[in-house]
Amino acid sequence: MAGNHTIGELMAAAAARLAASASEAPHLEAELLLAHVLGKSRSRLKSHPEETADAASGTRFGALIERRAAGEPLAYLLGYKDFWTLRLAVTPAVLIPRPETELLVERALALRDEADARVADLGTGSGAIALALAHERPRWEVTGTDVSDEALAVARSNATALGQASVQWLRGSWFEPLGGRRFDLIVSNPPYIGADEPELATLRSEPRAALSPGADALACLRAIVLAAPDHLEHGGWLVLEHGSRQAADLARQLVARGFRHVRSHRDLAGHERAIEGQWGPSSNT
Repeated sequence: MAGNHTIGELMAAAAARLAASASEAPHLEAELLLAHVLGKSRSRLKSHPEETADAASGTRFGALIERRAAGEPLAYLLGYKDFWTLRLAVTPAVLIPRPETELLVERALALRDEADARVADLGTGSGAIALALAHERPRWEVTGTDVSDEALAVARSNATALGQASVQWLRGSWFEPLGGRRFDLIVSNPPYIGADEPELATLRSEPRAALSPGADALACLRAIVLAAPDHLEHGGWLVLEHGSRQAADLARQLVARGFRHVRSHRDLAGHERAIEGQWGPSSNT
């Protein structure tokens, strides 16, 4: 989009380009990207379509539109994603937080309403779950673990931006960096898409290791279920996100491992998405 153009002209051309690439919300995405480039609000763009954008901004905007049309996620282009009540920085080093993952935050808050708690978020990525819980329960001791240094750098940056300096970030796979520590609540959104599932191809821009454990879609979930009792207080809860067709298998594994009150919950789309179980054998076992 070389040369000077009005906001209205840029928006019309960009929306048409995104619509041709099968974007589900071409006008909205064009608005968000242009507001990002110009440093203006979307309401300002709508109310002043006659304003002119300089050539450099038009060129930058055009480049972002082409990247979006090629399938690059909007969140990576903007550099942020809203999750819960927080705005989180995201990069290609982390999975983009999704609305369905907010269900884990809801369940964690419902299961543990005490002011004090020790909480672990395994595979924290951008820190979305850990930071949402710390925001809602300032006295909770929250720890996030991740095997990726790059992901932890994003999480730490988000914690700093949100004033959540108390959250602890540890590098390692699942429980590895936690030693012998025990928690009242463990949450995780681990990789659960099988390597041969078509869904994986549609998420090619996001870190594959955060999406898929390989051929066995339940591998990471199973590993967490098996190890979690060594890190849960009696009566503590494990809350996991999972694929829409994995609830029954996962429930059986939780029960077999000794968890009680196992139940799954549906996301806003009606898919079974989160499962929880309480640790602690009954008194007669």
